[in-house]
Amino acid sequence: MNRSPHPMPQYATPLSAGMDLRAWLPDGPLTLAPLERRLVGTGLSIALPPGYEAQVRPRSGLALKHGITVLNTPGTIDADYRGELGVILVNLSAQPYTVSDGDRIAQMVIARHEQPAIEPVQALDTTERGAGGFGHSGKN
Repeated sequence: MNRSPHPMPQYATPLSAGMDLRAWLPDGPLTLAPLERRLVGTGLSIALPPGYEAQVRPRSGLALKHGITVLNTPGTIDADYRGELGVILVNLSAQPYTVSDGDRIAQMVIARHEQPAIEPVQALDTTERGAGGFGHSGKN
């Protein structure tokens, strides 16, 4: 469902993984101060089939040019959610940034997922890596 006056999300090119989400701001533009975060509505609601999720991700141009990103990246929209899609934007720059109605603010990727059975065990199998993480392999 699209309650906004903006076009439905669409893929910009035939090989695009994500489709743009637009801000729906019927009360006018909003300005994000440096380090401020806000939930921005899209006017969209979706119904996904079981086994799928929608992932909300930043737009690279907004991040590079203006320091605007999606705070909980990627944000997950579950198949049983029926409310309006919202995007948590944060301004990581030192300058205020204004979001206007209809601006492309994020992208949405539809992805398949699994729900494996969880089985408790007393020990895990060993691997060469083991518990090494967060830079354990060095700089080479």
